[in-house]
Amino acid sequence: MLVDIGVNLSSSRFSGDVENVLIRAEESSVKKIILTGTSISETEACIEICEQYKSQFPGMLYATAGIHPHEASSFNNSAIDAIAHLAQHSSVVAVGETGLDFNRNFSPKKMQERAFEAQIELAVNCQLPLFLHERDASKRQLEILKSYQNSLPKAVIHCFTGDKKALFNYLDLDLYIGITGWVCDERRGSDLQNIVKNIPLNRLMVETDAPYLLPRNMPELPKNRCNEPANLTYVIDGIAAHRDESPSTIAKSSSATAIEFFNLG
Repeated sequence: MLVDIGVNLSSSRFSGDVENVLIRAEESSVKKIILTGTSISETEACIEICEQYKSQFPGMLYATAGIHPHEASSFNNSAIDAIAHLAQHSSVVAVGETGLDFNRNFSPKKMQERAFEAQIELAVNCQLPLFLHERDASKRQLEILKSYQNSLPKAVIHCFTGDKKALFNYLDLDLYIGITGWVCDERRGSDLQNIVKNIPLNRLMVETDAPYLLPRNMPELPKNRCNEPANLTYVIDGIAAHRDESPSTIAKSSSATAIEFFNLG
């Protein structure tokens, strides 16, 4: 059994094909999938998908509730109230996707920080883990996380693509690390390939980040270039190529870690 901890199933690229995507995931041993909430509307859409398919795929679908740093410009008190309300839904297993993105700065840095801190506090109050995003912002992200160190809930850096220093700093804070098909990319994943062995096995989780980050170690890439949970095994193979453990060991451990981390039962 495999657990994909990050799927953007509410993306328009899956429109009209969600059932088939879930069937293919199941056929590929991906039995539990966490849908990523990136805004109020996307969180609502993720919860709606969980509800719509829960009888057909029992125990398979879960969601996060949060506001991505790209969306932080729209953040205000009513937004955090809305996320807090959505976080109470039975399908929601984490607060996020939240964090900082200083790569694109689609939202001003100060607004990103404000939204991030509010969602950390929400996770503390709800006793839910944090699903974190970070790009080109590890120094500031670490400063904020450290300021909550005494109360910080469990947290995972989703889609980690940072350097060795950032990785060790996150591990020193007892964070978990989510790895995607970035590790399978011979063009831009070489730095991650060199350091993925440094992640303790019990801190490692895997994800497709579908429909993005198609694993480039697939024998044949789909014509539509759309990634999906059924491809999770290629991410695991990509990780195993740069570690000492076998793919089956990584699959078993990462799934057990995800089930415990998100309290999936």
